[in-house]
Amino acid sequence: MAMEYESNNWIWDGVYYYPHLFGGLMLTAALLGLSTTYFGGIGLFPLSYVWSDLGIFHKKKREKKRIRVYMDGCFDLMHYGHANALRQAKALGDELVVGVVSDEEIIANKGPPVLPMEERLALVSGLKWVDQVIANAPYAITEQFMNSLFNEHKIDYIIHGDDPCLLPDGTDAYALAKKAGRYKQIKRTEGVSSTDIVGRILSSLKDTKGIGDDNSTLLKGDLGERHQSKRGQISQFLPTSRRIVQFSNGQGPGPNDCVVYIDGAFDLFHAGHVEILKKARQLGDFLLVGIHTDHIVSEHRGMPYPVMHVHERSLSVLACRYVDEVIIGAPWEVTKDMISTFNISLVVHGTVAESNSLLPGETDPYAVAKSMGIFRLLESPKSITTSSVAQRIVANHEAYMKRNAKKAQSEKKYYEEKAYVAGD
Repeated sequence: MAMEYESNNWIWDGVYYYPHLFGGLMLTAALLGLSTTYFGGIGLFPLSYVWSDLGIFHKKKREKKRIRVYMDGCFDLMHYGHANALRQAKALGDELVVGVVSDEEIIANKGPPVLPMEERLALVSGLKWVDQVIANAPYAITEQFMNSLFNEHKIDYIIHGDDPCLLPDGTDAYALAKKAGRYKQIKRTEGVSSTDIVGRILSSLKDTKGIGDDNSTLLKGDLGERHQSKRGQISQFLPTSRRIVQFSNGQGPGPNDCVVYIDGAFDLFHAGHVEILKKARQLGDFLLVGIHTDHIVSEHRGMPYPVMHVHERSLSVLACRYVDEVIIGAPWEVTKDMISTFNISLVVHGTVAESNSLLPGETDPYAVAKSMGIFRLLESPKSITTSSVAQRIVANHEAYMKRNAKKAQSEKKYYEEKAYVAGD
C-alpha cells in the first residue's frame, strides 16, 4: 500500500531521502536571501506539490507480502474434519492453496478412494477458506514438487495436522518440508475421519443384514426396519458452540436481501450437495439452509441413515462457500411462521433426492410455499445421492475393510501417543 504524502512533512522526507539535493536547495535559498525557516511554513507549499507530482519526495510504495500456505490431502468422503483443517491452515496465512491427491496415488498408498478426483475437486473448491486448488498432487512431498510449490506457486509454508502421515515404507511424507524449515502444524479435528465414516457404514450393514447379503434395500433405506435397527458405530464428535462460530459467516441478511431457503439431510456431504447449493445461492442474496434432525432423516430414509448426526452435517454445510446460514434441526414442513421469521423470499428443492415419498398421513412440506407462489423446483446438476456414495463402499467392501483394518492400527498408535496440541 502506498503511504500517504503529507504536505506539511515534505521537508523531512527531503532531508531523509535526498540529503544532498535538499542541502543544495537550502544553500541556494540562503544565497537568494530567503529564510530557511520559510521552508517549514506554507510559503513554498505550491512548490511541495510540484515536487510531489514529479515524484521527488514520494516514499517508495510498500506492499505487505501476502503469505501463501499449502495443504494437501485425499479429501475422500469430505467431512467437517477436513474443513476444519483447511480453516486452521488458512488462519496461518493470507491465501490457501490446496493440493488434491490423485486417484492413482491414493490407490498406491491407502487403497481405492470412494470419490473420484472430479468429485473431490468440487468439494474442496466449494470450501469457503480455499483460494486455489492444485489437482493430482503427489501423496508425498518430493523435492521436485516442493521446489515447484516454492518457486512456481510462491508457497511460504506447507501445512499438515499433528497426526502422522507415513508412506508405505514408514517414512514421513513431510520430512523434506520440515527439513527446509517451511513446515507448520495444525491440530487434528477429533471424532471423525474418512476411515471412521466408512467404518460407520460397514458396521451398520454388519449389524443389520451382514456383509455379503443383498444390501441394496438397506442402502435405499428400509422404512420397515427403522424402529428395529440400530446404528452400528456411534460418532465420537463432541460439538461445541465455539466450533459453530468458527464455521459461521457471522452475518445475517440485509433488510432488502432476497433470502433463498433450501432444506434436506445433507448426509455424507458430496459434490451433488455443493452444486445444488451453488445453484440455489445464485437465485438470491442470502442462502439459508435447513438441516433436518436425525429423527426426521431416519423416519423418512430408514437405517443406517443418517450416517452423520445433525451437528456434523451442519458443520459440513456451513463450510460451503455458497451457504450464509443454517438452521440446525430444521422442521420437515416449511411453515408460514418460518417464512415470516426468516423473511424467506424463495423456497427451492432439487430434482434429485433420496426419497420424495411422504409418510402415511403426512402433507406436502412445501405446500405453504407453493400456495404463496414462492416455491421453485431446481434441476439438480448432478445425480449423486448419499445412497449412491454408500453403495460404492458396499460394492467394494472387502477392499475398504482391509484398508480400515490397516488404518485402525495407525489410529490406535496415534491415540496411545497423543499429547495436547495447542490450537483449534
